[in-house]
Parts: sequence; C-alpha cells; structure tokens
Amino acid sequence: MSDISPEDAARHRAKMEKRKAVQDAEVAEKSVEKGLLIVHTGPGKGKSTAAFGLALRTLGQPDGAKVGVVQFIKGAWESGERSALESFGPRVEWHSMGEGFTWETQDLARDIAAARRAWDKVREMMDDPAIGLLILDELNIALRYDYLPLAEVVAALTARREGLHIVVTGRNAKAELIEAADLVTEMGLVKHHFKAGVKAQKGIEF
Repeated sequence: MSDISPEDAARHRAKMEKRKAVQDAEVAEKSVEKGLLIVHTGPGKGKSTAAFGLALRTLGQPDGAKVGVVQFIKGAWESGERSALESFGPRVEWHSMGEGFTWETQDLARDIAAARRAWDKVREMMDDPAIGLLILDELNIALRYDYLPLAEVVAALTARREGLHIVVTGRNAKAELIEAADLVTEMGLVKHHFKAGVKAQKGIEF
C-alpha cells in the first residue's frame, strides 16, 4: 500500500465528517419504534436463512424475548437451524406443520388442512406476549396456492399486537402482503449450484 499524503488524509477526513453529519441527522429524525411485518421473497436462495439470522439476533438480546417458528410447507425433517435454535430451550417455540412440498403430497385437501392447522397455531402464538419475533416460514407458498384466504391472513398480520415482529418467507409474495409489510427484501438469483447438478447438502440447505 502506498503512503497516504497529508492532503489525501485531510480530504478523506473532511468527506467522512460531512457524511457522518448527514447520517447522524437522518438517524436523529427516526423516532418510531414498532413491531415490523417483514417479507423475504424472490427466486434467490437465503430467504429462510435470513429469517433465522434475525432469530439469533433476537435471542442474543438481554430482554429474554422468545422466538416462534411455524413452518407451513416444510415437514418435520431435521435441519441444522432447528437444532441450533432449539438449543436455546424454552426461548424458542418451533412447529413444523407442513407435509412436504405440494408436488410431493399431490393432495389439495390435505395441503389446505395442513395450512389451516399451521395458521391456527400462528394465531395462537401471535397472542403470546412472551414472543418477540415470529417466523412464518414458507407462508408465501401457502398463499400462492390459495391454501389460506389471503385477506384473512393480511388482516391478521396487519393487526398484530404492538411490539411483535413477524417475518414471512417464501417465493412469490402476494402484492397485498407486500403492500401491508414494513420491510420487503427480494432475494435475486444470480447463480445456483443446483443447476450444475450439486445436490442439497448438510449445513447449506438443511
């Protein structure tokens, strides 16, 4: 690395001072604190992974808030994230209530019934004041296939109790849910190893 001249150092310091002033002013304007409705969607990998990262962030806080997870499509198979999060004991409540992807079950009535059971569990957990973060994994898939009434789901999520953060994951999020959300992230697909014949691997996909 070449030596930095006093002039370059001074210019950089002045530039960063101006940027800090702008950033500090913007942060100071923000005064609202509320439970957020967060949506992770898009064709790229990482939607559920990002949600579980938020779970770890919540569990790392000293206030003792619980994390709830309801999986709509994924079945009860073991996964690394479930094992890791359940190691936090009673601070994590996890329910895998799906029966596998729809192309596996091939039974519409069964898929609808499983989604309804999962949604009933969500409504129950939304009322638990100890839960600070609730992850609804693959709810977007259940809504995409009309397993649940969209209007009912969006209304309930919008009317969540104060302070409850909810994360919804899955591809093809409905426009109504996106409109109701506070934060929406679309995971883009640039390249995926699956296309090159690489199978799902422990620690990466599960």
